[in-house]
Amino acid sequence: MDAWEEYRRWCTGDGFDEETKQELAALTDEKEIADRFYKELTFGTGGLRGMIGAGTNRMNRYTVGRATQGLADYINGQTKGGSVVIAYDSRRMSAEFALDSACILAANNIRAYLFDALRPTPELSFAVRFCHATAGIVITASHNPPAYNGYKVYWSDGGQIVPPHDKNIIACVEKIGYGDVRRIAKEEAIARGLLVMIGEETDRAYLDAVKALSLSPEAVRAQGKKLKIVYTPLHGTGNLPVRRILAEMGFENVFVVPEQALPDGNFPTVAYPNPEDKKAFALALALAEREGADLVLATDPDADRLGVYAKDKTGGYFCFTGNMSGILIAEYVLSRRKEKGLLPADGSGALVTTIVSTKLARPLAEEYGLTLIETLTGFKYIGEQIHMSELAAIANGGRRDARMGAYTYEFGFEESYGCLAGTYARDKDAVAAVMLLAEAAAYYAELGITLSEQMESIYRKYGYQREELYSETVQGMDGLKKIASAMQRMRKEPPKTLGGKKVLAVRDYLTSVRRAADGKEEALRLPKSDVLYFELEGGWCCVRPSGTEPKIKFYIGLGEREEEAFSAVRRDLLAVSAF
Repeated sequence: MDAWEEYRRWCTGDGFDEETKQELAALTDEKEIADRFYKELTFGTGGLRGMIGAGTNRMNRYTVGRATQGLADYINGQTKGGSVVIAYDSRRMSAEFALDSACILAANNIRAYLFDALRPTPELSFAVRFCHATAGIVITASHNPPAYNGYKVYWSDGGQIVPPHDKNIIACVEKIGYGDVRRIAKEEAIARGLLVMIGEETDRAYLDAVKALSLSPEAVRAQGKKLKIVYTPLHGTGNLPVRRILAEMGFENVFVVPEQALPDGNFPTVAYPNPEDKKAFALALALAEREGADLVLATDPDADRLGVYAKDKTGGYFCFTGNMSGILIAEYVLSRRKEKGLLPADGSGALVTTIVSTKLARPLAEEYGLTLIETLTGFKYIGEQIHMSELAAIANGGRRDARMGAYTYEFGFEESYGCLAGTYARDKDAVAAVMLLAEAAAYYAELGITLSEQMESIYRKYGYQREELYSETVQGMDGLKKIASAMQRMRKEPPKTLGGKKVLAVRDYLTSVRRAADGKEEALRLPKSDVLYFELEGGWCCVRPSGTEPKIKFYIGLGEREEEAFSAVRRDLLAVSAF
């Protein structure tokens, strides 16, 4: 693609509106023009994500419209009378992109179920199956900075698209030109029954499904009036559903950070609306100090990630990483289910996590007689395991049998602050995580221990593990080239030691080969992905480009607490990658 030729076409072509042309005409920075037009915004295996603005490499009505037309063509090639549920978050242009997508689907005789206001991503996942829809769309850029928005596609099982649907949809999108997109007006779509607004009925069903996960209502009755919770939705979708679920469960002392309660796509109080970022908790921790809160919780803009601080015995606030909160909730859920006789006794249960998540998952699974399933990074692969096990059970006459791959999904989590305790949805759910975390706090309070003490108890039970994520953000074409060069460099000359620790083996998920230090090779079973994983003496580390942000990510996991050990591994990783 010639960036300047495409830029001129957008500035002068008949197919682009005047507002777009004016935005482009005002640009004076040649690097920015080149970045907007040097490529098409890629419709990846999950959908679109990029900065908002005019241009082929931006999120706008043209790139979103092209994606929706491609999806419509694919759906119409699969079935007649298809339908799609559409949700959106609080980001700039989310509501506009959602309505426009609905009108495009309607123009292609596909019924669109559009939420009447912003909703969390996990509710979209639930709603796809609740509405018996063919697919789902959620307009969100999750935890990305304010300049971004995104477009994720789900299939009829409620999970994000995976093979073969992802690649087939991509093929359809790539055939679409901007002038090929068909639209009808909102009024016509409603009159023809092709645009249906949804809301409270779906909300009620979703919240009931979440409440059904409760395992200790008696502890909530005892502690619900005592436990103090500070919560921030970080200007996103979580405010109403989180407050509603906590109130319905019986938690009466919930304090919402007032400056961050209302939806605002500019995210004025945070540079980065991500509960993984400690800076995002500044206002919540200040409120917690004033109110003497026991728990401090934050959800990201589309409410699928949960960040946690909890008061410890010293009166200070202990920060939980995503691995910590995930394993804490998992231990709570699985131990309580075991006490109630709800875990499968035949070994058919499964705990699902990702290759970059805490290694405590393995002894945890063994403790409760579950099979541990590890997937590539991304909750869509955890959701896929639920669907695959359901299909295997159907093929096995409805019977759950681990030997046939017909597992009973018990819990899934990933290091990036997301988990799912049931199968009502097929994506991580911070609304449910808030409920379970608060319930766990009430349950352990009845036993006289704090969540931080319970975390230490988990370490004593399963062995200590500490994990760290370090990211480097890049910009534009040069940044992407730097990431590609780093991955190529590490593949060509993988390190023999990292931080003084011997590299025992290298897993290259792009070539699907695990190569041990002695040269022995074996095949990897997971799908191909641009990921390098280093097995170390006493630990592991992993490097991969982010699938949703212009970043390269470095994961480190060690069975020791010393900061110097992590610093040494991180230093060597950055050196061999030239970052």
